[in-house]
Amino acid sequence: MPARPSRWSRPPRVLEAPSYLQAFVLSGVVTVLVTRAYLQAAGYPRLGGGGLHIAHVLWGGLLMTAGLGAALVFLGSAARIIGAILGGMGFGLFIDEVGKFVTAGTDYFYAPAASIIYVAFALLVVITQAIRGRTRLTGAERTANALYTVVGGLTTGLTARRRAAVLRLVRGCGPDIEEAVARLLDAVPRREPPAPRFWQPWFIRARRAVIWVTTHRWVVSLVVLYVVGEPFVVVLRVVLAAISGQLPDQREWGAVLWVSVSALITAVLSIRGALLLPRDQVRAFRLFKLALLVDLLFGQIFSFTVNQFGAVFALGVDLFLLGVVTAEYRRLCRREPSSG
Repeated sequence: MPARPSRWSRPPRVLEAPSYLQAFVLSGVVTVLVTRAYLQAAGYPRLGGGGLHIAHVLWGGLLMTAGLGAALVFLGSAARIIGAILGGMGFGLFIDEVGKFVTAGTDYFYAPAASIIYVAFALLVVITQAIRGRTRLTGAERTANALYTVVGGLTTGLTARRRAAVLRLVRGCGPDIEEAVARLLDAVPRREPPAPRFWQPWFIRARRAVIWVTTHRWVVSLVVLYVVGEPFVVVLRVVLAAISGQLPDQREWGAVLWVSVSALITAVLSIRGALLLPRDQVRAFRLFKLALLVDLLFGQIFSFTVNQFGAVFALGVDLFLLGVVTAEYRRLCRREPSSG
């Protein structure tokens, strides 16, 4: 006799939750960048006349409501991904005006606002990666996700690939469940795989280019040199500013000092990695990766305060470096599995 389910049991987790969160984060980041670029190009126009000012945080609330409504009203993964995108756009418009809500004078141009926005999205990325790496569903959860996929295919049909994925989900959940899900699949219309989208060949070329970049030794060598040398450049610039008397004139000089602290920590880790490189490449690249994560999760917070959204370019460089270092670290771990 099966065990009676608990009234307060945890709801089943969604297998594709990391993909929905990723869509939420990406749409939010793009919305913030596009909004800032547009407002700067348009001279920060004011919507509304007389004593009215229609802040774009209101549009953000409407979009988040629309995204939540799509997820609440409709079934299927398509509704969830649309809800995630609309919700991300709304969250981007909301968080873009955070400076107005943390200052007494409702200052949109409050310097640390850029850092607050960066921290918000960085935390969402960390949560997404944590869920992606640790989502191990129980048998009941795998069955629930399989049935959810079947329900979503009742109107649009399921391709052979999706059908195989459903059967893999319930494999090992018991013969009764496997047979029941297989019979349900027989009642779902069959659909041919969609035609390739126009962007897919470009995506494949871009992926091959990334793989080519991350596997060439000279690229990895240049990345290592940059990781080791760049923190010293940051510290040297701060020291020169202090000697020349420019540092006290810096409006956010406290953030500059914390950028220097982050650079020093990154320098220590990267030097240690460089010293280990001749005899232990796995540990060396682990330290290079840690140095970049320190900069991304600590140094960039204060960099956005100092440089505002001009720090986006440096953030992109750091993400590229992290991608190359991570790819090389994984290659070394596969070559030396005992070290992993």
